[in-house]
Amino acid sequence: MDTLVPFAATEPKTRLDDILSAAERDDFSRAMLLDVCEAVSDAGGDPTVLSTADVDCPYPVVVDDRPLSEAVNARLDPLTAVVMADLALATPDAIERLYEADAEVAIAPGLGGGTNALVVRHPEFRVDYHDTSVRDHRDIAAAVGASTATVDSFRLAVDIDERRDLAEVLLHGEGRAKRWLETAGFELDSGTGRTLVSRA
Repeated sequence: MDTLVPFAATEPKTRLDDILSAAERDDFSRAMLLDVCEAVSDAGGDPTVLSTADVDCPYPVVVDDRPLSEAVNARLDPLTAVVMADLALATPDAIERLYEADAEVAIAPGLGGGTNALVVRHPEFRVDYHDTSVRDHRDIAAAVGASTATVDSFRLAVDIDERRDLAEVLLHGEGRAKRWLETAGFELDSGTGRTLVSRA
């Protein structure tokens, strides 16, 4: 299945600037991107990186610096998936479940109400990404008469945006992003009563 992987190539993950330098954010974001593309490929998908700027990547890259919704809608043909590049916990099994969902629009919600991944099989459906996009995507699907399904997946629900999210990568990650954090000296710190990360 053709799968778009949107990627912010310029100044990625600014909410991690309290713990990562600009260069580190760039490196970490690219590690997550490669993890996601590899999981998509291993699930039988054909990933295309939809990037805001040129990026060195072993997968096909299309550059489009328009807002996310416009860039995705310009390439959203029936039978297309969209999987965000910061899903560092994504596995082939989780993405296969997304691909196999029996609906014209299958949505994998993020923990905060966003849409972390979806599959579109309806020609009139268009995305509208923002803070609570999962609700609006259901409404858009209903308006065009498309059936929907929710893909309930922990590994697709966790996107990596803030410092606390790094703990999830260290706990549950299996790829480059976890190894990058470990090499950079990050470790779990549960002595505060909450599982956070600290840097050695």
